[in-house]
Amino acid sequence: MLGMSTLEIEVGDLRASSVAFTATDLVVTLADGRKIATPLDWYPRLKTASASQRANYEIMTLGIHWPEIDEDLSVAGMLKGQRAGLHR
Repeated sequence: MLGMSTLEIEVGDLRASSVAFTATDLVVTLADGRKIATPLDWYPRLKTASASQRANYEIMTLGIHWPEIDEDLSVAGMLKGQRAGLHR
């Protein structure tokens, strides 16, 4: 067999359960307890949003939505290292 093979990894439950922010990162806790931290620099709308705008989010089936700033991030996209604009 020529070429590269693909290894499938069971990633488990990718549903977000909560969202938090540090000075430099977006931290999403998944339903199974894992945490994903990504740089706020990747998400200009979130970086410039106020604390109250950041706190106003909705957990959706496949990601997170911030209605006041019209930002949508998928958990799968965060795991792949995708920056804003590539999640939609």
